[in-house]
Amino acid sequence: MVADFWFDPACPYTWITSRWLLEVAKVRPVEVRWHVMSLSVLNEGRDDDPEGDPEGYLWVPVRVCAAVRKAYGQEALGRFYTALWSADGEQRDWIGDLRAALAAAGLPEGLAEAGLSTEYDDLVRESHAEGIGLIGEHVGTPVVAVTGGGGERVVFFGPVVSVLPRGEQAGRLWDGTLLVAGTPGFHELKGRPHQEPEPA
Repeated sequence: MVADFWFDPACPYTWITSRWLLEVAKVRPVEVRWHVMSLSVLNEGRDDDPEGDPEGYLWVPVRVCAAVRKAYGQEALGRFYTALWSADGEQRDWIGDLRAALAAAGLPEGLAEAGLSTEYDDLVRESHAEGIGLIGEHVGTPVVAVTGGGGERVVFFGPVVSVLPRGEQAGRLWDGTLLVAGTPGFHELKGRPHQEPEPA
């Protein structure tokens, strides 16, 4: 079973969801594949700025992610994403230094220059459109598309969690999410008001 995971690298809730997927892969037969999406692209043309990013900073890390994926593939993107949040061995509340994360992931530090260039914007938009095209523009990051052995596909946003489920708890959340999201006609399920994310 393959879980294609579209993420904006700067979102702390998405980071926890990504770590949940890696926990799931330890207890369920799941392979995670990494793809970029962008809150900046998602929110283009809106009158408000839900991310509070008038300077466009959120473009920087997602461009670097796109450059990594183009040059080195989705596995390298997964390594870079992990390093971006934990390059110094400590889990962070926010992404770290791009160059340090690239080095920790075994990638050329010069790829950080992509963050200040528009060279990779088309790739960001294409990847973003692929993920959002599976579910619709009414959601944010992350988007997960699960493909089973028979080719059937279940697509969902989230799950958004504040605390990382581990081990079999992660597996049970996976099982339940697939059950709910795979139900014909299903479109939304929400829990309690959000809490600040705890370091994963």
